[in-house]
Amino acid sequence: MKTLHIGIAGAGPAGLAAALMLSRRGHRVEILERFDAASPVGSGLMLQPTGLTVLNTLGLLQPMLVLGSRIDRLYGADAKSGRTVLDVRYDALAGGRFGLAVQRAALFNTLHDAVAAAGLPVKTGVTLTEVRMAGGKAVLLDAQGHEAGAYDLVIDASGARSTLAAGSTAAPKVRELAYGAFWVTLDSDGLNHDAHALVQRYDRAKVMIGILPAGRARMGERDRVAFFWSLKVADADVIRQAGLDRWKARILDYWPDCAPLLDQISDWEQLTLARYAHRTMRPPVSGRIAFVGDSAHSTSPQLGQGANMALLDVAALSHALETAGDLDAALAAYAAARRNHVALFQLLSLLFTPFYQSDSTALAWLRDRLVATVARTPPMQGLLASIVSGTLIDPFKPAGLAECDWQTVPTDARPLSDRVCKSAIERSARG
Repeated sequence: MKTLHIGIAGAGPAGLAAALMLSRRGHRVEILERFDAASPVGSGLMLQPTGLTVLNTLGLLQPMLVLGSRIDRLYGADAKSGRTVLDVRYDALAGGRFGLAVQRAALFNTLHDAVAAAGLPVKTGVTLTEVRMAGGKAVLLDAQGHEAGAYDLVIDASGARSTLAAGSTAAPKVRELAYGAFWVTLDSDGLNHDAHALVQRYDRAKVMIGILPAGRARMGERDRVAFFWSLKVADADVIRQAGLDRWKARILDYWPDCAPLLDQISDWEQLTLARYAHRTMRPPVSGRIAFVGDSAHSTSPQLGQGANMALLDVAALSHALETAGDLDAALAAYAAARRNHVALFQLLSLLFTPFYQSDSTALAWLRDRLVATVARTPPMQGLLASIVSGTLIDPFKPAGLAECDWQTVPTDARPLSDRVCKSAIERSARG
């Protein structure tokens, strides 16, 4: 494969990781970002062994371990009865795997710092609307119809609402999901919580409240938690109009331990309303565009796979470009490498989401009385843990990855100094 000039649409985690990985393999990359300054969007997320393995290949695992909070368990209970509804433990898997909860800002900052240290170009304030072929090049056009750049390959990492994806010949049907969530990142002072678990409370499938320990955004800062409240997007304005105090009172009625978090919320502007859509692009390529992350496949975050799937996409695309004989073969290889893993987890997300976010009383009843019981019996414990970890089928070999030896990864990386983390980021930038 010759050296390619690659334009990357979007400076989120997928775009930044793609720039790092592909530049190290000799390609000339350029990131185009629609905001005037690239910045993270959202609150907290879970990095699974899949995404952590990709970060390890970039030399960024240790810095992320220092910033994030190790998660060993996902636990959910009925808010009224206290009955256990969900209990998934990573120790049901062999090999010492675990999850890592991080602030989105931590993942963004770590990748962005490495991109900046490597001197990779980032154009900001560029709203991309279209890709046209001209002279054998993929030409990106901005909102005014002006040329933003001509490339051998365009990678669309601009997210679920991508205009490039919507305008492609492979554009999939989009299913807007009724349920979304209010998210906010808050201090954990005075909060009674498990620092190594995602904990949730449910009232049927209409109410889901969660606390996710999310670590710190940058070295030297304090630990925080991501707090979320599931709701129907169409009801958001009604809830706001009813007033913040009424919303807080409802949460406290379900989960009194949330009081130290709610005391920090004084304005609706502190909360981000996340909207979700289910879409899967098959194949995730169109002409000279490769789609990665949410622009290729998006869904509800119920299984916590979004960032991990995006990082796997980047690794698979990079591997295909390195091993294929020409660009057409590489794009076909990328699509084939991600086909089964993406299809399986998109299906699982579509099936599982109504049990936790829907108007169905029957599904919630089934979840509480059957699913929770089955989950406690072998081999279902390991099966559920493999779904949560993203390893139900092997995603590593098709992406050209060797999974980390988790037995050698420190249980708690916090003793590592900030100087060591800074050095790791600088080494990653040098490749």
